[in-house]
Amino acid sequence: MDRLLFGDNQFFGVNHMSEEKARAQAMRFQDLDAVMAVLDNAYDAGITTFMCTTHERIEKVADRVRSNPERYADFTFFPGMPYAHKYADAVTESGMLGAVRKFLPEEGIMNAMLRGGASLARKDIEGLITLLVDAEMTMFRDLKTPVIWLQNVVVDLLLGLGFDDAFTIFANHVKKRYNAEPGYITMNLPMLLGTLDRLGIENPIICSNINKIGFRMSGGIEGYREVLESHRFRAVAMSVFASGAIPAREAIEWISEQPNIEAIVFGASSKANIVSTKQLVDEFDPRQ
Repeated sequence: MDRLLFGDNQFFGVNHMSEEKARAQAMRFQDLDAVMAVLDNAYDAGITTFMCTTHERIEKVADRVRSNPERYADFTFFPGMPYAHKYADAVTESGMLGAVRKFLPEEGIMNAMLRGGASLARKDIEGLITLLVDAEMTMFRDLKTPVIWLQNVVVDLLLGLGFDDAFTIFANHVKKRYNAEPGYITMNLPMLLGTLDRLGIENPIICSNINKIGFRMSGGIEGYREVLESHRFRAVAMSVFASGAIPAREAIEWISEQPNIEAIVFGASSKANIVSTKQLVDEFDPRQ
């Protein structure tokens, strides 16, 4: 895994500190060329891994990358799923059957519908989970997807419900069908790590908020420090700048001093911020 990953929050108007900035970004990035210009800036700066949702706009990004293999020879996707709004919008626009047709895997609509229907009839949760993963992955066909994430909205819901088997089902399926590693995004790193330990999921990849001021770190910063020091897992840190509350150099220097941080994911919309972040991460990279 690369030390620095590029995220997609800025493309969808996600900003935890400024609603005004979020709205401006959402308007700007309705145009695919604007999105690709930022991704090109990141790619040309040496950031080749794009950690993204399965929003319909990302499908267009995938199409663009797939259509230009020479330009994007090293471009790698780390898709995260599910993207709930996508399903709701599809049902509104195309009806239930249209939405089903749109998202079913390439193996064939009838085959997938039979698999899903049989799963419902048997109350087969494994069949339903794997079908949904396959539906989400159709947009990334023939592209590099070495890590596939389960989004925090689902991870943390499953944790709350105590439905631990879903984590194992997800892990087994992405390994077997996509030759990929499973990743889990969470707002509560200590709780998730304890659950994955109990399930025997070894050395998992977990993405969570990790920053100097404890911004959006459920369970408290001390709990995060304890698991970072004592557990074997691969941590991916997000929100390292705490949505701008921590100066960039201070944030990167601090996160680089923490144990067990394998990668950092960040979002930016300007070339200057992309380049400066890459330079800071390279400067403080403990692996060098």
